[in-house]
Amino acid sequence: MSEIPTTIHGLLAAYRRGLLTPLEVVDHHLAHLARVEPKLNAFAVVDRDGARQAAQQSTSRWQRGDRVGDLEGVPITVKDIVAMAGLPTREGSRVTSELKALVDSPVVARLREAGAVILGKTTTPEFGWKGVTDSPAFGTTRSPWNPEFSPGGSSGGAAAALAAGVGVAAHGNDGGGSIRIPASYCGLIGLKPTFGRVPQAPVESPYATLVANGPLARSVEDAALLLNVMSRPDIRDWHAIPHQSGDWRIGLNDGLRGVRIGYTERLGGAAVDPEVRRACRSAVDRLAIDGYDVTELDEVIEPLRPQFESYWKAGFAHRLRTIPAPRHNDLDPDFRKLAEEGLDVTVEEIDAAYAARARLVARMRRLHLDFDLLITPTMPTPPPRADVVYHSSLFDRWDHAVPFTVPFNLTGQPAVSVPVGLTGLGLPIGLQIVANHFREDLILRAARVLLDLLAWRWPDPNLARRIAVLQA
Repeated sequence: MSEIPTTIHGLLAAYRRGLLTPLEVVDHHLAHLARVEPKLNAFAVVDRDGARQAAQQSTSRWQRGDRVGDLEGVPITVKDIVAMAGLPTREGSRVTSELKALVDSPVVARLREAGAVILGKTTTPEFGWKGVTDSPAFGTTRSPWNPEFSPGGSSGGAAAALAAGVGVAAHGNDGGGSIRIPASYCGLIGLKPTFGRVPQAPVESPYATLVANGPLARSVEDAALLLNVMSRPDIRDWHAIPHQSGDWRIGLNDGLRGVRIGYTERLGGAAVDPEVRRACRSAVDRLAIDGYDVTELDEVIEPLRPQFESYWKAGFAHRLRTIPAPRHNDLDPDFRKLAEEGLDVTVEEIDAAYAARARLVARMRRLHLDFDLLITPTMPTPPPRADVVYHSSLFDRWDHAVPFTVPFNLTGQPAVSVPVGLTGLGLPIGLQIVANHFREDLILRAARVLLDLLAWRWPDPNLARRIAVLQA
């Protein structure tokens, strides 16, 4: 069997040339998954039988020359926070139903229609509540770069699996940084599209207008192709924006000449670790040295904790009210504590948060009159240890997890994290690129330019060595 390509585009090229079949590739990934999973704990459930059946069907279609879609035979994972027919949706919780979902969520339906082969569902913290991945139902997920450290969250299982070489792409979703945080910590490309770009259902949650489904990938081209597929319309989502036909890969090589770039390490008063600052500033300096128009900015926005702490807790309280009181002891104790605090949040506090969101959107729209792109570090600190207590002094939500990511959930803008360096311990550092609403094309172009300047290629040799150790 030929060597297995590590990107979607490479894999599809191998299929077209008849060098590999989807069944061969999926069997390879399932075998690799079995070797690394005991040390990573990245999967809530592995759908071995379903994946092999789908791969066999895809193999037959390739052999007949009638592939069904743009991801024909591509092995991918789905985060266990959206419905996938035939499997339960546990959301990292012991209080959710073990019954199998009857229908696919919109993003899963689009992936299947495009011919993707879903290997299984990846881990998330309970209800996706935090920026690391551990849960009462499935335990602690670890980074393939170093299992002593966290891959981030809440799409931590997705990122850990993909970084470890399981699948060639991953689905995640992002309500406060949950795609971009693990992308940064795992050395991947993580794209949060404009809110409404990728249909989702159901949309009853108080956080519904913060959340965007999107891809984790190993190349900009792959991220763009996944956006093509994931963004196709679904009538179940009344928040969805009108579908934009076309191909997000077109224009990736157009560069950034004439594009005005603002850079800040101090967004909302954030404090950045020196190692992160050096890597991010070095990457931005490369843009300036190459002649791109880069301006350093100040804090840009006010600190968000005073405006949105109550709003954050109130969303947890909404979920808590749906869970029978006798089951509350089965919840993540830290989630339960915050949810119980949220029970006291008033309507006036919620109204104040909505008003603050409107002001934040207005501020960012004014910024984009002068700057086409805003660049920041993705994370203010290196990855924390896997056993860190979230929202504690060691890893505070507002100070250490989301100061650079959550603003753009609140505004709904598209943002992408790209890898730009490693810490002294050999752990990844990411840089975030943000644009005005609907300008995914611009952040994808910028990601391509930056990664080309840095000569970034997958896989990093350091990671390749560590994956070999995981398999031992």
